Amino acid sequence: MARQNVLSVENVSVSFPGNSGDLIVVDDVSFTLAAGESLVIAGESGSGKSMICQSLLGILPPQAKVSGTRIDWLGRDLLQAGDKDWRTIRGAEIAMIFQDPTAALNPLITVEHQIGDAIRDHRKCSRAEARARTIEVLGMAGFPEPEHRMKSYPSELSGGLRQRVAIALALSCGPKLIIADEATTNLDVSIQAQIVTLLKKLQQDLGLALIFVTHDLGLAAQVGDNLLVMYAGHAVEQGGVRQVLDDPCHPYTRGLLRSAPTLQSSRANPLRPIPGQAPKPGSIGKGSPFRSRCPVVVDGVCEVMRAPWTNVAPGHDVACHRFARDGREGVQ
Repeated sequence: MARQNVLSVENVSVSFPGNSGDLIVVDDVSFTLAAGESLVIAGESGSGKSMICQSLLGILPPQAKVSGTRIDWLGRDLLQAGDKDWRTIRGAEIAMIFQDPTAALNPLITVEHQIGDAIRDHRKCSRAEARARTIEVLGMAGFPEPEHRMKSYPSELSGGLRQRVAIALALSCGPKLIIADEATTNLDVSIQAQIVTLLKKLQQDLGLALIFVTHDLGLAAQVGDNLLVMYAGHAVEQGGVRQVLDDPCHPYTRGLLRSAPTLQSSRANPLRPIPGQAPKPGSIGKGSPFRSRCPVVVDGVCEVMRAPWTNVAPGHDVACHRFARDGREGVQ
């Protein structure tokens, strides 16, 4: 039985005003997310991953302009949401775990009061009920001795424990969707693995929808059901995680995988970084965004038009002129 979509992002773009016109940082991105499903959004820094996620919570800077066909969240269009709508959605329906828990948590307030105040704000419950819920979600997030240690301030906790507090805060009001925006980037490898395992377990146990943002495709295989690869504000490949990682079709996706260290990396089998740099916002024009770094450019085509989406397998799509013309033989 197919799961019901809770989120449908249709042709959404994000832009900022510039000296010579709007600078587009997310360009015509679409995806869906079902209840209980996890989506990994992957790409280099500056690819627009965080921007698209922040648009789902209405927390972009005030000068940002979000446009598109629709962002359908449980039947409501978030493109039309006002301040009153966002107050009921943020935290209670959609919650975010940020990359830096130190910046996300107030250093002057104890863990107990930060989480408890959020619960009381959304649930209108008593302090005793909020405290009980705080202990519950801290326990769910693997926070040790929550009844005692929740009296700590964030500065008294390690980076891993602060991130567990941030996860507990995201869980506290029972959201249906959690967005983890590079939530493991600042953690060492062992703690990173613990947090990834925890997020996946919570997502499965609670039936949450999860968006996991990362630049590390190795994490995608551990976390996601589906994968959306973004480059310079554009979606370039999407499909099931295993489909995309086992049979990457876009030259950028292949480049990301070749540049990632593995157990097989050695002098004889070195990493192969993607040459060049990602284009600046506003410099792409009408052509394919990856053309300046692409090893298989189609002359006279990639420079002047965006690649259409090509379906390469059920549920697996790629936006690449070479693939559309030559298939797998054209992209090596």
